[in-house]
Amino acid sequence: MALVLAACGKKEEPPPPPPKLDVPPAVVSEKPKPSATLAAVRARGWLSCGVNPGLAGFAFRDDRGGWRGFDVDICRAVAAATLGDAKAVRFTPVSAEDRFKLLRSGKIDVLARNTSWTMGRDAGEGVDFAAITYFDGQGFLAPRALALTSADELNGAKICVQQGTASEVNLGDYFRARGLKYEPVLVKDEADARARYQNDGCDVYTADVSALASSRSVMNSPNAHVILPTIISKEPLGPAVRQDDPVWTDIVRWTVYSLILAEELGVTAKTAPELAETSTDPRVRRLLGKVEDFGSPLGLKADFGYQAIVQVGAYGEIFARNVGDQSALKLERGHNALWNAAQAGQLYAPPIR
Repeated sequence: MALVLAACGKKEEPPPPPPKLDVPPAVVSEKPKPSATLAAVRARGWLSCGVNPGLAGFAFRDDRGGWRGFDVDICRAVAAATLGDAKAVRFTPVSAEDRFKLLRSGKIDVLARNTSWTMGRDAGEGVDFAAITYFDGQGFLAPRALALTSADELNGAKICVQQGTASEVNLGDYFRARGLKYEPVLVKDEADARARYQNDGCDVYTADVSALASSRSVMNSPNAHVILPTIISKEPLGPAVRQDDPVWTDIVRWTVYSLILAEELGVTAKTAPELAETSTDPRVRRLLGKVEDFGSPLGLKADFGYQAIVQVGAYGEIFARNVGDQSALKLERGHNALWNAAQAGQLYAPPIR
């Protein structure tokens, strides 16, 4: 009993204090190194953009010689964000073979030419992909008269494919994996592929589905050809920049994300001016540069996103007029629909905050 009473009367010692940890602050503000590319663009007064020589809906010259298309508009948005003028762009037609060399050499500031983001290119070409602007995949264009339902019915076929591209590699991988044989007909570009295909130089033509839809739209009888339902690869397309200028990468990246966020938040080229003055949504006000200057860390004005949206349009506007329901291609949004759309897609942008 004495022992029990002694134990009950003993005061417990407080637990030792936790060790002090060297924890960094939650938010670190560090001024990034200024972008040499941005300085060069401002010094010359225009953005140099590499595009496809001619791909309907994405990059092509109209009857007046002006450049139009989805990729062209991405470049114009970057010009609006950096120079305040979407027209301050000079376009350089680049081939699939020379595109990365021209980018690395400084001949172009941005490559916006239906180029797939792959590990080999990201790690081995000295370039960075700023964002995904179009989720695509490789398919096959075939004469409707053949009544094909799958690429697996192409055993022994002659297939047109652009030489030196991911499409050539994907084609070989797909047929070898299934024990199928084919005869590759190597072509130099989309125009060459389209010409050979229409002149019976090959049975089918393979490329990204967007490129196939583009080619079909300018053929003599578009309805005589179908894109097979078989998709043999993932092809995330987007603008590429040099790897040695991370701030420039961020500039192009957040210009693209501003266009995507604008569609998500219901901001268009027409409504942006009014929303900039009247919106009470903090997300909209940040996007349009009315609160919290997010342009400064990039060396841009606070309204860089506003300028891109007002002068070029939100992502949905760019898609619709160039490749969607307002265009000759009539491509559905599919994977390129917003993540929260009624028919959800993969299009998603991190928040501005």
